[in-house]
Amino acid sequence: MSSKVWLVTGGAGFIGGNFVLEYAKPEHDVQIIVLDKLTYAGNLDTLASVLGENLDQGRVKFFQGDIADSTQVAQLLERFKPSAIINFAAESHVDRSIDAPAEFIQTNVVGTLSLLQNTLAFFKTLPADAKADFRFLHVSTDEVYGSLGETGKFLETTPYAPNSPYAASKASSDHLVRAFHHTYDLPVLTTNCSNNYGPYQFPEKLIPLMIQKALTEQALPVYGDGKNVRDWLHVQDHVSAIACVLKSGKVGEVYNVGGDEERSNIDVVHQICDLLDSKRPLASGNSRRDLISFVVDRPGHDRRYAIDSSKLQGQLHWRPLHNFNSGLAQTIDWYLNNSTWIQRIQNGSYRGERLGLS
Repeated sequence: MSSKVWLVTGGAGFIGGNFVLEYAKPEHDVQIIVLDKLTYAGNLDTLASVLGENLDQGRVKFFQGDIADSTQVAQLLERFKPSAIINFAAESHVDRSIDAPAEFIQTNVVGTLSLLQNTLAFFKTLPADAKADFRFLHVSTDEVYGSLGETGKFLETTPYAPNSPYAASKASSDHLVRAFHHTYDLPVLTTNCSNNYGPYQFPEKLIPLMIQKALTEQALPVYGDGKNVRDWLHVQDHVSAIACVLKSGKVGEVYNVGGDEERSNIDVVHQICDLLDSKRPLASGNSRRDLISFVVDRPGHDRRYAIDSSKLQGQLHWRPLHNFNSGLAQTIDWYLNNSTWIQRIQNGSYRGERLGLS
């Protein structure tokens, strides 16, 4: 990149926030413009260490807003003239999409379309050298591919077969990004990742939810028989993959990002219980595994996801650095040491209740 100014949408969320924290470090020499709607899952506390007292000043600047707000997006593009846009902005929880699919269509489809239209208008104004450097990187999910049987992995060529409103909305946004490249020559890149875990994750997702419930000795609800399998990717590995694709990815291409760490949900919950028992034993001496309660399965629950990231590893020489065992232990330590962050993000909008049964 000849001019390192990046617009990061959804940069106060889990993955976007970790991305901003990493590339705000001085050695990366990047000016980052964060645009985030600050819904329930967006949290400025995540970015506290890199934001100044005045949020719109400094090397990391924050603006609260919606990617569907064409006026605001156009103003930011004109003012800061980024050389890259990294789009993390999305509604992302399957259970919430079951309860309120329209919100997912609005943000993930309508919002992405609006962002693409503004990006294209901005791109057309750039001189030739800036056009050559410019990239629009869209961050997506493996859930667009549907569900796997007991064998096989998702490839970049796997046909889309989304099974939840969330997955359908992300599949739609992926297709829009592809269409803007093929129709308008917008220089786009797309990444499809497996399940992320790590610090700063909102506690509606499996790992942070189980950690918080296990710490307070609440029932640990496991969907169905607990044997649904996911490929787990540490968020810091995902962040490094996105940067790798942004720097070296071929325009118009899709890159799958996975951790090569398949685990069943029940195995993950068992591991969380055992780690917490060793780090914070219950006064009763009981095992937290006794708190596990199998509950009615999620409607349309995909059985297994697994990502083949050999394209990313072979062509761009990226590798995941975290294995799940040590990564999970580190993640639990982070949550144990950051109770203030947890308390502030649980502001009343979500208290660990079951979602997605409507």
